[in-house]
Amino acid sequence: MIRDEIKAWATALGFDDCRIAKAEEAAHADLFREWIAEGKHGEMAWLERTPERRCDPRQVLPGCATIICLALNYYPGRSPFPAGHPGGYRIARYAWNEDYHDLIEKRLRAFDAKLQTLGGTQRFYVDTGPVLERDFASDAGLGWNGKSTVQIHRQLGTWFFLAELLTTLDLTPDVPFGDHCGKCTACITACPTQAITAPRRLDARRCISYLTIEHKGAIPEEFRIAMGDRIYGCDDCLDACPWNRFAVESRELSFSAREAVFENRLRDFLTLDDDGFRTLFAKSPIKRIKRSRFLRNVCIALGNTGTIDDLPALQRAAADPDPLIAEHASWAVQRIQERLVC
Repeated sequence: MIRDEIKAWATALGFDDCRIAKAEEAAHADLFREWIAEGKHGEMAWLERTPERRCDPRQVLPGCATIICLALNYYPGRSPFPAGHPGGYRIARYAWNEDYHDLIEKRLRAFDAKLQTLGGTQRFYVDTGPVLERDFASDAGLGWNGKSTVQIHRQLGTWFFLAELLTTLDLTPDVPFGDHCGKCTACITACPTQAITAPRRLDARRCISYLTIEHKGAIPEEFRIAMGDRIYGCDDCLDACPWNRFAVESRELSFSAREAVFENRLRDFLTLDDDGFRTLFAKSPIKRIKRSRFLRNVCIALGNTGTIDDLPALQRAAADPDPLIAEHASWAVQRIQERLVC
């Protein structure tokens, strides 16, 4: 069968699961439109563009009949720090090393070439295109959408990337696996900023991942303390999921923690100039937020966790020509000094 051959190709290309969904309007298209209308996407303006294309893949690829949904395990383990390192900060696991887009897109190009031999025309994406990918992954039985809005897989837990190929090939769809969250609300309870306002309802403007990555300006003071020691992204709702008891470490070495990053202590990052930042985070997803936003996040983490030993680095950062860094460094200095008085 063609379906079996396609799934064998996915395995050979290194994907951990491959499922097939029918191309139609996304199941939660109306909720997506409502979410946008309420402004809960924050500054992510690209989500507002051509919502009809994002809600229906047939608007993206003429003649689209099928969506091939793929999963790739990225779980890199529990701790990124070398032996003897004191730790003291958190980066979302998906960003411990190289940018997953580069690795997955290379495989999708190879997959596309194989599908062309069957007469298919494809478009492929790894969270870069106008596709409500979690809806179609759920339709295909590639896990289900959890109460945090993160996709959950029965073998991979929450630690996997989604990718999809829209194709004109008319393939028999797989059967949905169903919702297996039950009464569990661990992810909702775990969210430091109460960004999960109800099951499967997320206000991105409150989410630490959004604030540390997508938000370009100053972090609202109401969220700074809740950010704790997180300097890029947040895994709290993922970590809390009990389905992660089945997760195993990824086979992909490019997802393992980059020692050159995690050998640093938190205050060491404040010594980075633009060139140093680009060198340290070359090929990393962190590179795209640039030095200014990254050091903004570092300053907040130091304000929440730092000691008197961190004050000299922060005081130098408070004189940085970049006003975003300077303002957050000054806030951090004040926070540490208030703790010292207490």
